[in-house]
Parts: sequence; structure tokens; C-alpha cells
Amino acid sequence: MSTKGTAVITGASSGIGAIYAERLAARGHDVILVARNAERLAQQAERIGQRHGVSVRIFNADLTDAAQLRQVEALLRDDDTISVLVNNAGFGGAGTLLQSDVDRMEEMVAINVTAVMRLTYAVAPRFLARGAGTIINISSIVAIGPEVLNGVYGGTKAFVLGFSQSLRKELAGTGVTMQVVLPGATATAFWDAAGLPVDQLPQAWVMSAADLVDAALAGLDRGEFVTIPSLQDGAQWEAYEAARQAMLPNLSSAKVAPRYTAGVAA
Repeated sequence: MSTKGTAVITGASSGIGAIYAERLAARGHDVILVARNAERLAQQAERIGQRHGVSVRIFNADLTDAAQLRQVEALLRDDDTISVLVNNAGFGGAGTLLQSDVDRMEEMVAINVTAVMRLTYAVAPRFLARGAGTIINISSIVAIGPEVLNGVYGGTKAFVLGFSQSLRKELAGTGVTMQVVLPGATATAFWDAAGLPVDQLPQAWVMSAADLVDAALAGLDRGEFVTIPSLQDGAQWEAYEAARQAMLPNLSSAKVAPRYTAGVAA
């Protein structure tokens, strides 16, 4: 058994998830790869095992299917070697509300929101009892700019950010590490599924999946909670967060703000 424990990565058959599996294995973690595509999972597992000499298990599951999601939850609850969860599985959309199929949007909510929530609920109690563990949630820059792409996608990723912010507060001082990663445009199959091929995007916007994951892990190593690999000026995020924190004490009051009462006829 690896002294660093086991990392579970969802959406691990390709793209960002596959790179996370590779990098965490290189760091000495055993890995469990979770995804729908059994053939690609098997290929990934063989390559990682041969290259890094760690234990590699595959778990073929569609996280939009409630029964299969529960099976992954059971794994997270019952395997006491698990030390890292990377909630990466998900998909997006680039079309407008009226262009998008509502059933497909419901699937997006299931995997981007429900699966993230349930898998985190499954693993957090064990991490808390142990006083150690790492949860990495992959959000998106659309969490703070939901008008950039499909609105349902933006809403789901805003959930991931908000959920992570709340968890960070709850888990402070427990030894459990919480990180949320906000990728910008990344060169993966995501864009084909979203209906906007990546070669149609300005190439100055598009980061490689390897660079994205390496930057995210660098952020994790330095203790960052929010990591935005594409944001060149980190002070912009700090100012955004400072403004949010400044508003928090003032968002609830028994008194109506004067701007809503000035000039109102009696």
C-alpha cells in the first residue's frame, strides 16, 4: 500500500482527470480511476501502473446514474486507504438556454452538482475522523463569469465554488485540505461535447491540460484554496474576494437600504 494513500479521480479516462491520475501516481499515490469508458480506463490503468509502479484500480461508473453513483459513494466510505478525492467528472455547454436540450441540462446538473455533493459527503466524514485528507473540486472560471457560456453550466460551476467555500469554513482546523480549481479554456474533449470545437477558440485563450493540472497542484502545494491557473494577476482575485468579504456583514438588515426608500411617495 502506498504511504501516501489512494487518490480517487473522477472523469479519469481522458483530459484533466487523466493528467491528475498521472501526476498523483508520480507523487506516490495509489490511484482509483472512475469514468464511464471502460476501455479507456483500462488503457490508462495499464500505462500508469507500468510507468509509476503504484496500485491502479478502475471503477467503471456513469455518475449521472443514481445506482452507479451510490456504488462510488460506497467505495469512498469503505476504503480506508483513500486520502485524496478529485471531483473532476463533468461536462459543459456553449449554447443558449433556448438552444439547449433540457434533459441534457438535467444530466449536467446530475454530474456537475449532485455527484460532486454526494461524493464529497461520502468521503468527508472519514477524512474528518482521521484528521487528514484532501478534496479537490474542479470548478471553472464560469463560476464567477456565468454569462461566458451556457447558463446552466455556469450555474453548476458556481455551485461547486460556493459548496467548496462553505466546506473550507466547516473543515478549517481539522487537518482536511480543501481546494477548488477554476480552469479557463483547456485543450480537452470538453469543447466537442459542449458544441464548440476547441480549434474555433482563440489559441491565446487555450491552456494545455498538463499545464492546467501542474499549476493546480502547485497551488495545492502552496496551500491555496482557490487556484485559477489562467489568471495572470493574482491580485485581481484577492481584490474580488476582499470585496465579497467586505459585503458579507452588510447583506442582511432589518432596515431597507435608503436607495430603495428615497423619493417614495407616502
